[in-house]
Amino acid sequence: MDTITANVDRFLDAAWAEDGLAESTLVAYRNDLLGFLRAGLFVLNSAERDRFEIGVARLPAILATRIRTGVRVTTLRRQLSALRRFCAWLRMHGLLASDPLAGLDPPKLPRRLPGVLSERQVEALLAAPDTQTPLGVRDRAMLEVLYASGMRVSELTGITMPELNFRQGLVRVTGKGGKDRLTPLGEQALDWLQRWCEGPRRDWLGQSTTDALFLSSRGTGLTRQAVWHRIRLHAIRAGISSSVSPHKLRHSFATHLLDHGADLRVVQLLLGHADLATTQIYTHVANARMKSLHERHHPRG
Repeated sequence: MDTITANVDRFLDAAWAEDGLAESTLVAYRNDLLGFLRAGLFVLNSAERDRFEIGVARLPAILATRIRTGVRVTTLRRQLSALRRFCAWLRMHGLLASDPLAGLDPPKLPRRLPGVLSERQVEALLAAPDTQTPLGVRDRAMLEVLYASGMRVSELTGITMPELNFRQGLVRVTGKGGKDRLTPLGEQALDWLQRWCEGPRRDWLGQSTTDALFLSSRGTGLTRQAVWHRIRLHAIRAGISSSVSPHKLRHSFATHLLDHGADLRVVQLLLGHADLATTQIYTHVANARMKSLHERHHPRG
């Protein structure tokens, strides 16, 4: 065991010298490797006492025990990463005959469900801007468009006036990979866009020749950072305690559509997802919300 521990320390010294790993990473790696040692994963070769063997058959049981005791998947992935690097170092120094971890896939990270706002929270957020001011009119129009379309913040700031069709109630959105899609906006969004375009936008444009739909008060196109800042400000005004971002509005748009019976493929088209599997995450969100509502309100929940 002392020989194995000594080689763990030699490996960590080499990792620090060659890769410049941070002290915290080295400490974590040492704890990880010594944890595997205590679990009986490393043994000396019975024929060649200066070489090691790894009881790889024991590894699934070791990982299963750690999962049962509450070790997170991200931690297990780091532990396996340390083990892989150590095995590679042992092989390089002739201390391990073959790679015992070949073909072993690390545990997959659980897919995190996106955070969403309730419909009541969205209504409060939309009502937060002071629409008696030019800035409030712009922000109200911006929020209405985001929630009505589910577009990304980069898509919002990229919209130009020629891409907006008031008569048909559509906007052409340029998504990832330069792919265009036509997105309906709905009456509320169109109404606030009309107020914005015929009022503050025209006044703020001045001598500028930009055709960006959403402008700053200086007559320049609005940046993504500015949109983030304004949304966070209005979320605070609306009394929403959780973090709110343009992407959370996008998640809320998709989830609320599914809550009200929209077809998954329609939501896929509206979001501009190339793969339906990407959109399916929202069905999990909707199901989780329904379960939560049932537990909260049903007398036998």
